[in-house]
Amino acid sequence: MEHVPPPAEELALLDRELARLDTRRSQLLVRRAWLVSVLAQPAARPAVPPVPPHAAPFGPSAPVRSSVPFAAPFGPPTAPAGPRSAQNVLLTLGGLLLTIAAIAFTLVNWGQMGIGGRSAVLTLVTVAALCAPAVLLRRGLSSTAESLAALASVLMVLDAYALHEVAVPDAGGPGFASVASAVLAVLWGAYGLLLGRLRLPLPLAVVTAQLPLLLWAWSAGAGATVFGWALLATAALDCAIAVWGKGVAVRVTASVCCWAAGLPGLLVGLGQSVSADAVSAAVAPGLLLLAGAAVAVAGACRAPTGLAVAGGAVAGLGGVAAVGGVLGAGVAGDWSVPLYLLCGVVLLAAVRAPLPRPVGKGLLWASSAVTVGSVLAAVPPVGLSLAGTVSQAARVWSGVPEGGVRGALGMEAMAWSAMASAPVVLLVVAALSGAAYRSWASWLRVAGPVVAPGAAWRGAAGAGAVALGWAGCTALPAVLGLSYAAALSVQSALVAGVFAVAVRELRRGTNGVGRTALVCGLTGAVSVGMLSLATETATYAVFTVLLVVLAAAAVVLGGAAVPAAARALPPLPAAQAARAAGVLRTAQAVPACGAVVCGMVLARAVGASWGLAGYRAAPVMLVVPLVTVLLGARLRGRPPALPVELTGAVAGVMAVGMAVPDRPFLALVLALCGVLAAGTAVRAERRPVAGYLATALFVLAAWLRLSASGVSAPEAYTLPVTVPALAVGVLRRRRDPEASSWTAYGAGLAATLLPSLFAAWGDPSWVRPLLLGAAALVITLAGARLRLQALLLLGGAVLALDALHELAPYVVQVVGALPRWLPPALAGVLLLVVGATYEQRLRDARRLKDTLGRMR
Repeated sequence: MEHVPPPAEELALLDRELARLDTRRSQLLVRRAWLVSVLAQPAARPAVPPVPPHAAPFGPSAPVRSSVPFAAPFGPPTAPAGPRSAQNVLLTLGGLLLTIAAIAFTLVNWGQMGIGGRSAVLTLVTVAALCAPAVLLRRGLSSTAESLAALASVLMVLDAYALHEVAVPDAGGPGFASVASAVLAVLWGAYGLLLGRLRLPLPLAVVTAQLPLLLWAWSAGAGATVFGWALLATAALDCAIAVWGKGVAVRVTASVCCWAAGLPGLLVGLGQSVSADAVSAAVAPGLLLLAGAAVAVAGACRAPTGLAVAGGAVAGLGGVAAVGGVLGAGVAGDWSVPLYLLCGVVLLAAVRAPLPRPVGKGLLWASSAVTVGSVLAAVPPVGLSLAGTVSQAARVWSGVPEGGVRGALGMEAMAWSAMASAPVVLLVVAALSGAAYRSWASWLRVAGPVVAPGAAWRGAAGAGAVALGWAGCTALPAVLGLSYAAALSVQSALVAGVFAVAVRELRRGTNGVGRTALVCGLTGAVSVGMLSLATETATYAVFTVLLVVLAAAAVVLGGAAVPAAARALPPLPAAQAARAAGVLRTAQAVPACGAVVCGMVLARAVGASWGLAGYRAAPVMLVVPLVTVLLGARLRGRPPALPVELTGAVAGVMAVGMAVPDRPFLALVLALCGVLAAGTAVRAERRPVAGYLATALFVLAAWLRLSASGVSAPEAYTLPVTVPALAVGVLRRRRDPEASSWTAYGAGLAATLLPSLFAAWGDPSWVRPLLLGAAALVITLAGARLRLQALLLLGGAVLALDALHELAPYVVQVVGALPRWLPPALAGVLLLVVGATYEQRLRDARRLKDTLGRMR
């Protein structure tokens, strides 16, 4: 009978057989590829015996056998690594030793043989060393040929030295070296082309070719411009070799040498161009820079993408430096920057020239670099204009400063005329960025959301236009030397304009531009606000304008709860539209809080104008939190509500700080703050915080008022408040059993217990502490019985402090009578006991916390 395996077993057998067949097929394909490569190079074919037919059976289970001297599976035969590495090491050491011997033979007096005899010997050895690689290459000994070629190269240098010593000993060293390096470069190049399989001569010829022109300029005592031309000519030669050279090693070596020679040459031209004080002196370095730009473009048009971009950038920078140097020669230093900027802008036209795309990209990067450099050169006046306004804070209402706005900045002696071009540069770049922002708009309308990088670049251009335009206008008054009033007018109008841009862009969903404009507007508002502190009239005028502008911006942004994301460019997806709406809601709070700060400044200015002392002007400051409380009620549920109220609370804190020197006024201000907090607590969302704050402020105001009035029996004033407060609390608890005991009884109890406690601590009599302790004991027991947290904690705390006051004298006497070592010992024993029963104490603490938490 024929055995038929189960399906699962048969399937496993088939999979194994198929895997074997795949492995065998892969081995044969690798073997075939190697044989094809051997047939393609008959000179280097090793003597490998053919594979006998029986060595490659195709049975499914036959073993893989081979009679060739390499292990299965079939693949390209690889020689053992050890002998090959040993051969390379031996050849390298042998060539090095021969080189050292040749140098020693030439430079050191060997026996009685003179330099002429040694030269003859070296010539014969050099000829032999140059001829030997050809024979060795024909026999396949390429490594030995490379070693002898390297030795021959060193011998040729020694031959040149010997020739100088024998034939022309009076020739100058740099001049002879220039000619010798040129001859050696030609010889090595010809030798490398003749024996194309040698890898050393051609790269060595390229490296040697860097020396002739430089050594010639050195020997001739040439100036910097000639050295620059020498470097540039060498770079041009390297560029040609990099484009048309033979072999990757030659082209890579030439590329590296081209950059190494060309960049110093361009730097020499740049230095000469910048330092030129007349057009005639700038022409020669300008021609050098233009020639360098031409070489860079020629090489970049045939270079890979990365090098092409770099070459285009170098060419663009060289052209800008050449033309800008000629145009700016003899011009004041600050006005040369706009000329370079103009050249960088004109360079953008070259992007449309029939050049490869990477080269055009490099030109674009060069134009951008020139623009950024111009902007950085124009930044200092802006920083001085902003930082100088801070100095006005030390001269509040000192009068109109002499010297106009420069006097207000405290920088009359500054050389502003040397920075006259800065606003021009900033405004020109801002105009260009704005044009780019507008030109991208139409493109993005057509391209849609698939061009996210284009949208990002458009946003960056718009943000740059806003920032640079604001910076240029900020520096303009100081640079022009405007009067103080004119500078304030310009800066105030600038703040209003920037906020208008911020509101428009934020409503459209272009958050990058809107946020930039918002930051610029806030910075400008702070600057012009500080500048206006010089006179009383200017302070009122400027801060009123700022208040109106900021409030208007907050109102307009508040009316756009959802941005017009559909009009954004490109149209925003749902997630980005949601983020834009979040940014808009956040941005609403910024101008609103700024308007509150302006109101604080105006309130303080009103108090100063009325001649009020600081503590007497504190109630005037409370007008600001009053307005914010009303606005908070009006803006209920909107994002700006909480930031506006918190900013108003800062004004309340400032009012309290102003009233500290006078206790009656401080009590009045605290009471007014309590009224504002109580008005805020009417709203359910603010009640948990504002309610407790109002209670604390009222109680503190009452204590301060009693203390300021010299009342010795505060209970006469606090009990009439406590009794009705407790009655109201009882009614509240009857209507709402879930109401907290702190809400119902906390304020009423604290109104009497805490002032009485303070009075008891300063009362030498025993009556008040006794009555207070008894009352606190009753309240504590009532809190424990009724499970009311406020009664238990307030009564217990007052009782403990009252008892501590009564026992304090006796404790002091006992402590004075005890030995000094006893308190530390008792403390140590207490710590040991607590440590030993730590777990139990922890459980007790948790139990006590849970018990208090269950109380109302």
